[in-house]
Amino acid sequence: MTHRFYSKTEKEQSWILIWILLLALFVIILSCWLAWVSQFYFFGVIVILGVLTLVAPFIDVPSMKKSGKLRYHSLLMLSEKPKDGVIKIHGGTLFDYVFVIDKKMTRNQRKTFIIQQYVEGLLNLLKNTDLESSTTIQGTSYIINKRTAQRIGFEVVPTDHLQKFILAYNYLNVLVTYSIAKGKLSFPKINKTITFEANLKDIGQKKDFLVTLNKKLKSETGF
Repeated sequence: MTHRFYSKTEKEQSWILIWILLLALFVIILSCWLAWVSQFYFFGVIVILGVLTLVAPFIDVPSMKKSGKLRYHSLLMLSEKPKDGVIKIHGGTLFDYVFVIDKKMTRNQRKTFIIQQYVEGLLNLLKNTDLESSTTIQGTSYIINKRTAQRIGFEVVPTDHLQKFILAYNYLNVLVTYSIAKGKLSFPKINKTITFEANLKDIGQKKDFLVTLNKKLKSETGF
């Protein structure tokens, strides 16, 4: 399976982004007109904020990847540049889910595939010889649950209020991403969001287990 966006030429990628921006602009203009006609201006504000949160990852992720601020370790796991001994990892964004998740996948296949991509991402992260073994890996997820996080070597820690606020602000984005992951309209519970962390050495001790788990999950997806 490949990332259908990055498998295209730079020209094709540019045209995709242009069409997304044009569509977003059309929706914003239409919502502003409807808000003006109905004099329900709050509607216009809500639509504009919603459109911006949906479009943002389609612009930010490719540009941040190109600049080196984001790095892919698997199709659905990215990381920021290490800072103060901490490397923050992220599950795939809405942008990645749109271009990676196969529509033919069942609900269970999608769930298994997403976890498999986390595991594969961790294995690829372990291959990064530029990182110290004491480097802390930290992530926040509303898709991976506490049991799964602990199973692959992480400790669950409290999620800071800023992270919860960011997720709440981007709720429409989170809703669409979560629905793609579930294969149907699903409403994520932000209060179930978990933050997990471990140092690279601890994850390294789980390598054999992660390799076995990765193979098992790959065979279960059938993709």
